[in-house]
Amino acid sequence: MTATAPDVERALEDSDYVVELEGITKRFPGVVANQDIEFKVRRGTVHALVGENGAGKSTLMKILYGVQRPDEGTITIGGSPVELHSPSDAIAQGIGMVFQHFMLADNLTVLENVVLGAEKLHGIGSSARQRIREISEEYNLDIDPDLLVAELGVGARQRVEILKVLYRGAKIIILDEPTAVLVPQEVDELFDNLRELKAEGLTVLFISHKLDEVLRVADTITVIRRGTTVDTVSPQDVNARQLAELMVGSELPTPQTEDSTVTETEILRVENIVLKGASRNVLDDVSLAIHAGEVVGIAGVEGNGQAELVEVIMGMRDQDAGQIFLDGTEVSLWNTRRLREAGIGFIPEDRHRHGLLLEAPLWENRVLGHQTQKPNVKGMLIDAKGARADTERIVAEYDVRTPGIDVTAGSLSGGN
Repeated sequence: MTATAPDVERALEDSDYVVELEGITKRFPGVVANQDIEFKVRRGTVHALVGENGAGKSTLMKILYGVQRPDEGTITIGGSPVELHSPSDAIAQGIGMVFQHFMLADNLTVLENVVLGAEKLHGIGSSARQRIREISEEYNLDIDPDLLVAELGVGARQRVEILKVLYRGAKIIILDEPTAVLVPQEVDELFDNLRELKAEGLTVLFISHKLDEVLRVADTITVIRRGTTVDTVSPQDVNARQLAELMVGSELPTPQTEDSTVTETEILRVENIVLKGASRNVLDDVSLAIHAGEVVGIAGVEGNGQAELVEVIMGMRDQDAGQIFLDGTEVSLWNTRRLREAGIGFIPEDRHRHGLLLEAPLWENRVLGHQTQKPNVKGMLIDAKGARADTERIVAEYDVRTPGIDVTAGSLSGGN
């Protein structure tokens, strides 16, 4: 049965420190992800773990959740040393984890997603449905067990993930970059949920690099730099700038007012774009212009057409009306490949599903979408030597934390 053991629940309720990590070290070929990590987590608190992209936060939490095993060090849960060989071991110790990329099946209902793998707890019918409703009400999660997951927004999906770990009896909840996919209103709702969890005596480990949010929600903050803990502080004693300096290990430069980079040269113009939906227009007479040296933000709650507008510009959808101009040339009917070759780049919202081949090495991913352009091709064939050399340049120029360009994209941390 995948659930927290009763004796573990009692130990967690009786302990001041529910998690203690000492000397945790994890090595991968060519890189040390964690080195001599040490910190303690008090029961009934939100304990934040902050650090730069690639600092080792997610690796450490995967160790605590039994996904990976440490090469050195000890993990103590509720006062007792434990060895976690799998997520099942972690769940039995009262630990649940909500990953940055949700683990939900869109074609199943909330109930079916929650009970999957935990059918022995409350069955798969009315008892399970009642338990889900009880948890939802107790922690103000506002989840209907009979809704199809495909119909839920990002914030609701995240609450389903939290409900999944609570259903299994978790007393310690790990949240990996939980606000990365949320709009501000959903962040506020998540923080309200965390306060409900804390009020019920549960403990939350909150992994993030959004310092203002960490200062809002955390009771204690541990800073990780280059795979090792450098300090544990109270949010009352530091500000965002001081936290950032702890993260990077040096004083931050003072921002200076500079001349505007925006020019009069129009690069991209979108005129009167219309994209029809099933019952209404997804895009209705949208127009905008972007000039050289300019950053244009498109704001709005998820589902209001932002993604569709980008897909129309990139040739991934055909608009029903309107025109698109690039450097004064109409490109409304150009395909995606031609638009890429003309200099329009696209970073998708979900890099795992639409941006990367996770099982392919970094240099092959560098080629994707640019397989007709130098330095990736020589004549009609892929130029592996040129692509590899340019991947090495990207790694060096943008400080990508990786042991080499032959590792898979899926092995990198989120930021990298």
